[in-house]
Amino acid sequence: MKFLGLLLTLLTLSQGVDVKIASYNVENLFDMQNDGNEYEQYVPNTSWGWNDEMHRIKLSNTSKVIKDIGADIIGLQEIESETALKELKAQLNRDGLYYQYYAFAKKRNSAVAVAILSKYPIKSALSHSVSQSRAYRDILEAKININGEILHVFVNHWKSKSGPESMRIESAKVLKYLTANLDDPFVILGDLNSDYEEYKTFVRSRKHNDTDGKTGINHILKTIDEDEKPITYATLRDNNTYLYNLWYDLEASKRWSHEFRGQNEALDNIIISQKLIDEKGIEYVKGSFERFDASYLFYKNKPYRWQQSRSKPKHHLGEGYSDHLPIMAILKIK
Repeated sequence: MKFLGLLLTLLTLSQGVDVKIASYNVENLFDMQNDGNEYEQYVPNTSWGWNDEMHRIKLSNTSKVIKDIGADIIGLQEIESETALKELKAQLNRDGLYYQYYAFAKKRNSAVAVAILSKYPIKSALSHSVSQSRAYRDILEAKININGEILHVFVNHWKSKSGPESMRIESAKVLKYLTANLDDPFVILGDLNSDYEEYKTFVRSRKHNDTDGKTGINHILKTIDEDEKPITYATLRDNNTYLYNLWYDLEASKRWSHEFRGQNEALDNIIISQKLIDEKGIEYVKGSFERFDASYLFYKNKPYRWQQSRSKPKHHLGEGYSDHLPIMAILKIK
């Protein structure tokens, strides 16, 4: 029996360790403290009804999704505060999923921020400012130790489409600077408010195209080449300045995570560096990228977002999850 146990252990080690990494915009997880930066509908105990009951339901619903994803590392967007993040961790713990490590990055006077939960040790976490303007959210960089291998995870929430592409380019430039000389493999994830082929989708929009057709996600991060062709595994292996967007691993009909006015959008992204396909250390498992699209996350074929009444007085209904679908991928430690 001891020999059999040793054999199973050796077989497991030889096959490597799988690590699931995910990203989820939870749609406005606020706490119950009034610090003056809340959106109107999330000021505690007003006619909107953001009260202890609504808060508990939101925590419970968000925890259910994260538990069902079952990620080892998950980047989160639209978390109001470190208090809200800790409350979510506590709810996850009650629901049977424990994350020992976390990090949080919030720009001063911003309503929402980004965070990360991890089962693996976070060796360091840095909050990188994009601009002094409160219109930009900070980028969170987490340096994670996965069984002795180092992975840098950059959690993002770029400016929404209420602003032009030049604002998203500012965030992309900061990321480009932060990753330019990294020796370790890295992942860029989060709500970039940009399609994986943004360079095709936004060019006819005068509101957005103030950059002569250049985009943050494609041109600055280099997920397309100089001929504006999407980066493939082959081109990524040949050039370490390129990055690969994992949406291309999924069939085209499923390449979306958000819906706006009847149009499906792939605003959430996971983008990997060359060192995650070089067959050394940490590797992305090709073809493992997917949306988490459990049936309960949909209502009338749209993401079942957190519900607020349309009739006045407007108020929270205590139903729904988020207007974004989570995305996830598998990394392997060889």
